[in-house]
Amino acid sequence: MTNFTELGLAEPILRALQTQGYAQPTPIQTKAIPVALSGDDILGIAQTGTGKTASFVLPILDRLARNDKRPIPKATNALILAPTRELVAQIAENIRKYSKNMRVSVTIIVGGVKIGPQTKKLASGSHIIVATPGRLLDHLNNGHVSLSQTKYVVLDEADHMLDLGFIPDIRRIMKQLPKKRQTSLLSATMPTQIRALAKDFQTDPVEVAVAVESKPIERITQSVRHTSSSAKRDEVTRILSAEDVERAIVFTRTKRGADRVSQHLQKAGLAATAIHGNKSQGQRTRALASFKNGEINIMVATDIAARGIDIDDVSHVVNFELPEVPEAYVHRIGRTARAGRTGTAISLCDATEAKLLRDIEKLIGTRLPTDGTEPLPFDKEAAKAKNARRNPRQATQGKKAKPHRKGQAAGKPKLASTKPWSPMEASAAASNDSGTAERSNDQPKRDNRKRNGGAKADGGNRSWSRNRPDARNQNNARRRKPRARAEATA
Repeated sequence: MTNFTELGLAEPILRALQTQGYAQPTPIQTKAIPVALSGDDILGIAQTGTGKTASFVLPILDRLARNDKRPIPKATNALILAPTRELVAQIAENIRKYSKNMRVSVTIIVGGVKIGPQTKKLASGSHIIVATPGRLLDHLNNGHVSLSQTKYVVLDEADHMLDLGFIPDIRRIMKQLPKKRQTSLLSATMPTQIRALAKDFQTDPVEVAVAVESKPIERITQSVRHTSSSAKRDEVTRILSAEDVERAIVFTRTKRGADRVSQHLQKAGLAATAIHGNKSQGQRTRALASFKNGEINIMVATDIAARGIDIDDVSHVVNFELPEVPEAYVHRIGRTARAGRTGTAISLCDATEAKLLRDIEKLIGTRLPTDGTEPLPFDKEAAKAKNARRNPRQATQGKKAKPHRKGQAAGKPKLASTKPWSPMEASAAASNDSGTAERSNDQPKRDNRKRNGGAKADGGNRSWSRNRPDARNQNNARRRKPRARAEATA
């Protein structure tokens, strides 16, 4: 099939696609849309940037266009689950584009925002709900929404939902859906857990796959720049200060790293912002909107947060840190050179990332050219310092205590002996060594008279002698003397 008309989509959808400038369906759309329109379940294998969103959105809109009814209160005709708030927003935006000539109610359900407006929107009913699993489950548990009328279900980027630990939530959600429904599951990879999920919740699914692209497209100019870890921020500043940088995405491994790089670029006078999971939903939405409308031209992001960034005119991708999974490199640089454009991908590599670079080159089947820089020798101390910055808690922990010998009590390791600061501490230490438990000064003293049944002062119990008035006075006097000495020497 060479155009959307041949796919048999409803006329309002075709007009919207024409307005958006979409003339030909992508391979995943050509394969998946006819299967979805036939009513079969779909098990789709496709990466980001292949047009997979339209492959499941357009069939749902086609059904709604041919059955124009108002949504039922607290119910929804279709449910789309995605791993991140940004991806949810991107899917909802595409739905609105494709349904501009229809009356379709779309509700976004994500965490990080007030629950009240979502509850109010759900009460009036929705044609399509696009949600992250956690927040949707909250609404289900509180009775804000019902899935009893849902006919179409989509699990998008299922492998990333697995990575984020959403599978238990998804299973709880799926149990509340009617058995008679159409379920589409899309994933870039197909690990065993995802196939098990498909087996549990799909009926004879048709597997639709687009060849996994392990080699980057030829329109991307790739290079690697060898540098030290400490010089990376200055290096990325020089790269992004070039005149040919129109719009760039910088990838870091950690949320803290994204903030630090963004702040460094801002101090250098560049229009940069960071986006990651620790940002509030409002902050993430504003940052993404500013990046899309051109107010800022540099976005620093983690891999997960970047999944909702779908912009065609990104000129540069910079890997501030190489990804630990080689396939993520292909996903990262695929953010540029879209829609027939060319792009540039530059990776910064320090000595500790040499193996990561080799793994990437093995995956893509070629060595990345360098821009005149040479690999730095491995510095063991620098690697330790870098690991300490990445795992400060681990760096501050001492060595593990040796296993205790047979017959020795297992407990806290013995502290190094120190010279007691007063005779009272020396006495306490001596009593501990002799097997007597140390009693905190904050604990109340035991009343031995009650313990001993009110024994008389001249009884035979030796412990009672410590409670005689004259004995107590002597003990108190002894306790006060060390304190007086300490105060005198202070």
